[in-house]
Amino acid sequence: MKRFLQALLGRLPIGWLQLIHSRPRFAAALAGVAFANVLVFVQLGIMNSMGTATLKPYGFFDADIMISAPDANSMTEGGNVARQWLLQALADPDVISGSGLFIGNVSWQRSDKTLSLTTYGLDPTLPEYFAPEIAAKIGILQLQGAALVDRFSRGLPQEVAAAIRPQTPLDFESSGETLTLYDTFAGGGGFGGDGYMILSDQTFLSLFPARSSSAPDHILLKTAPGTDPDVVAARLRELISDKTLRIRSYAAAGQEDLSYQQTKRPTGIIFGFGVVIGVLVGIVIVYQVLSTDVSDHMREYATFKAMGYDHMFFLGIILEEALILAVFGFVPGIIVATAILAGMAAATTLPLQMTLAMAVMVFVGTLLACALSGAVATRRLAAADPADLF
Repeated sequence: MKRFLQALLGRLPIGWLQLIHSRPRFAAALAGVAFANVLVFVQLGIMNSMGTATLKPYGFFDADIMISAPDANSMTEGGNVARQWLLQALADPDVISGSGLFIGNVSWQRSDKTLSLTTYGLDPTLPEYFAPEIAAKIGILQLQGAALVDRFSRGLPQEVAAAIRPQTPLDFESSGETLTLYDTFAGGGGFGGDGYMILSDQTFLSLFPARSSSAPDHILLKTAPGTDPDVVAARLRELISDKTLRIRSYAAAGQEDLSYQQTKRPTGIIFGFGVVIGVLVGIVIVYQVLSTDVSDHMREYATFKAMGYDHMFFLGIILEEALILAVFGFVPGIIVATAILAGMAAATTLPLQMTLAMAVMVFVGTLLACALSGAVATRRLAAADPADLF
């Protein structure tokens, strides 16, 4: 390493030699940087999984425009909307069809635990409103009580999910009604439930007798090919009588939901603060290490300063140490964080994983944080008089 750094820097790697002079301190500093990296990685992983889990249900359906209640900050929150607004929307020449989307929570009592399934009800005679994987299976939903279940639901054994097929359906009771699971689709546990289930709108209403077919949770619209959903949505906001409704493109609805989850919900804010705290921990640890190093070698630095070396020389040495700590601390940090995220994903079925974007962002952030700590740690040398340092 000494030869490599000497060739890279074009001088003796003073920073490296000072770091390894006290190996226990060097190891402790690397452990501190690695810990800060792990903290940031885990928080970022959870935030990314929140984004993926938030947008996942939007991928189950295929629509161009979504009409929601004024208080519907997310797909699963807010009041109902009147079906009459669907009839008004159809008056626009670019709106070719529409359907109501019903959402509720269904409990599946199994022998070992109770699964909470976020359940969607939609007209199964409209396959164009479903994602391709689901659209190929919705014909069976025209049977009363038929359902498709998320095969990645948290708490659902994989062997049980694999056995659910039209030839070998699985029955369970909920709210006094019998549901028959005929097939599965790819979902995954979210923050609001253990998994997902899709029913016909009629089966949904039989499970929730207090709900009315005239008041779905959202209205999904299809527009004519080649039209801009945002332009049509803007026209509908003028056309529909109720000006308080949230009328936007389906893609915009997903992004608004994501922004709400990450910036307005307590969980998103907490995870964001976790990232900030991790960065601050890393900066403080590196600053303490480098500041101690400066104090321990003050006489050596004084000698260099008396010989005419300027502040940039000292800054280069400290930055060398900071970058070494950043690189050597990042490697164990990303290894441990990847293992932690994989373990959490296996235990929760949340979409937790290490991504290239996360790795690059944290590595660059680690370099900048360590460089900042190094720059601050050299302030004592800038104003020091060599005569006073001995």
